[in-house]
Amino acid sequence: MPDPNPNPDPNKDNDDSLPHRNQRVPLAYENKRFLNGPDGRILRILAEYQEPLSKFRRERIQDTIVFFGSARFHSREDAQAALEGLQKSGGDSVDLAERIKRAESNLDNSRYYEDARHLAYLISKWTQTIAQPRRRFVVCTGGGPGIMEAANRGASEAGGKTIGLNINLPSEQVPNPYITPELNFEFHYFFMRKLWFAYLAKALVVFPGGFGTFDEMFELLTLAQTEKLAKHICVVVYGRKYWEKVVNFQALVDAGTISAKDLDLIHWADTPEGAFELLRSDLEQHHIDRSNSAEKEPEIAKTRP
Repeated sequence: MPDPNPNPDPNKDNDDSLPHRNQRVPLAYENKRFLNGPDGRILRILAEYQEPLSKFRRERIQDTIVFFGSARFHSREDAQAALEGLQKSGGDSVDLAERIKRAESNLDNSRYYEDARHLAYLISKWTQTIAQPRRRFVVCTGGGPGIMEAANRGASEAGGKTIGLNINLPSEQVPNPYITPELNFEFHYFFMRKLWFAYLAKALVVFPGGFGTFDEMFELLTLAQTEKLAKHICVVVYGRKYWEKVVNFQALVDAGTISAKDLDLIHWADTPEGAFELLRSDLEQHHIDRSNSAEKEPEIAKTRP
């Protein structure tokens, strides 16, 4: 094989005369191509566990009350303004009539927004009177509009901290403006978001909603039914007329697909005041330790045996 450099300079090191082939590469945890690729998935999953955990510790959050419900409900003020705008637009087209009918339904449903807002206000005012080392029973939502916005709004108006576990979706769900900035989270993975709903929750309030609300409610009911939650959790389902119209719970018992005692997992409420009394009584009974415990700084979501 011929010499690639037949006339080398005897006074010069050949290796030094060539450019260095290995350039400096990013550190593994700064390598975006790796982190955003399939091989980095486990690290992304761990990040969606560890980053919220560090924030909850820093903000001294021990546990939460989670609100679920439709993202499509509006405040009474906004729903009323939308209906009046359509009514003033004039015309008698079929499309306009349908839009007015929908706006009237939105105005009727706005009572759920206002009730969620008031209930969150009552809860947050009460929790501020609890003398505990960490913040207790902080209002938590999925971070978006509708019932989520209403609950974050009510808690914020009461001067309390409030959590938003937002999810990154193709049709972007923008975090509502009432979330405490330090407790505003953005998730990619639904299952990690659901973990944080379940892990911190000591109570769940379910307002009328659609597929997403069904998914979230029945998942936590299943965890409670199968005793996979190492704690007692109070489930308040709000708006009995709505829920009994769309889900025949008794039919599940009659068919033998659930036990009659499983219905005891659900507490019904139709007013913010009624829901609040249910929640306060249950939380005081099961989750507030009024003894002079030597433990000054309990871990987040700690459940006493």
